[in-house]
Amino acid sequence: MKQIFLVFIGGGTGSIARYLISRYLNNSSTGIPYGTLTANVLGSLLIGIILGLSLKNNILSQNTVLLLATGFCGGFTTFSTFAYENHVLLKSGDFINFILYTTGSLVIGLLFVFLGMFITK
Repeated sequence: MKQIFLVFIGGGTGSIARYLISRYLNNSSTGIPYGTLTANVLGSLLIGIILGLSLKNNILSQNTVLLLATGFCGGFTTFSTFAYENHVLLKSGDFINFILYTTGSLVIGLLFVFLGMFITK
């Protein structure tokens, strides 16, 4: 039960943080939802750092990893919003921003996971 509570608290906190970032950075006039992109990239960096620390000499406990990686990062990052925003870009015929957003999100997200892991070494 403790583990479920930790994921619940982390997920709620991450969701609130994502909402606030999206509220201030998403702007329909720019075409690219920078708030979601920022949350997903920062979440990728954070999970890389968290899991890197966890793997390095067991610096973080299993409960801390559940709170931060599964909970916070799981609530903070969002694939469903990413998928919906891509749908909107495609439906509106904004193929350039669709390609930039999709490619940028995937490439930068992966690079930031590696960066987070590298930082902990």
